[in-house]
Amino acid sequence: MQSNSFTIQNEVGLHARPAALFVQTSAKFKSKIKVRNATRGTPFMDAKSILSVLGLGVAKGHNIEVTAEGEDEQVALETIAQLIANNFAESATT
Repeated sequence: MQSNSFTIQNEVGLHARPAALFVQTSAKFKSKIKVRNATRGTPFMDAKSILSVLGLGVAKGHNIEVTAEGEDEQVALETIAQLIANNFAESATT
C-alpha cells in the first residue's frame, strides 16, 4: 500500500466538478483507492464514490490523504497527484 498527502488549492475544494474528476481518475485504476480529509480528521472513504468524496467536505487549503493498494497503486497515486497539481484543469486565477 502506498499513500500520499496533498493540499487542495482549487477555489471550490473537492466539490462538484473537481470531485467528479477526482472520482473519474480514481475509477480508472484496479487498485483500491481511499481518501480522507486530514484537516478535518475524517475517516478514509472510497475515492471511486462521488458521494463519499463530496461528503469529506474538502475546502481550499485542506489537506487530504490518499491511499492506493493493488497492482497499479504507484501509477494511480502519480496520476492523482498530477490531477491535483494541475488544479483539476482549472485556471489558477479563478
